[in-house]
Amino acid sequence: MAIRNIREIGDPILNKVCKEVTEITPRTKFLIDDMIETMYAADGVGLAAPQVGVLKRIVVIDTTGEDLLILINPEIVETDGEQEGYEGCLSVPGKTGIVKRPNHVKVKALNEKMEPIEVEGEELLARALCHELEHLDGHLYVERVEGELLDNSALKDEEE
Repeated sequence: MAIRNIREIGDPILNKVCKEVTEITPRTKFLIDDMIETMYAADGVGLAAPQVGVLKRIVVIDTTGEDLLILINPEIVETDGEQEGYEGCLSVPGKTGIVKRPNHVKVKALNEKMEPIEVEGEELLARALCHELEHLDGHLYVERVEGELLDNSALKDEEE
């Protein structure tokens, strides 16, 4: 496993639509392992393949540090409610902004064995699912920010 470089805003790969995964190859397994290691090393709660320069429909998410999700070809099939809160991204370092998202999300996907799964999430997990899946279609959360992007330091000052 290896920690990969995280692509940052302005990198054209972040604005491209990813391709579906049709089979799990040894290379795909390495990618998933590297994505997991990279996400944890960067203290993130989610990471999409294009963020490490690979145009495949794969995301990894862990909002608690104990519930790792590996989602291949994920698709949102249901949303409900609404939440508004600060959101950041490993590809937009040092910045945060207020984004509205559904409060409940249901996603269908394949797991790392290419078996169909469904994942439901509320609050932070719902936010993370929406955020990461948007990466697969070439979108960043900054497109949804209400108002201005803030420096993370400004947010910390606000919390104190």
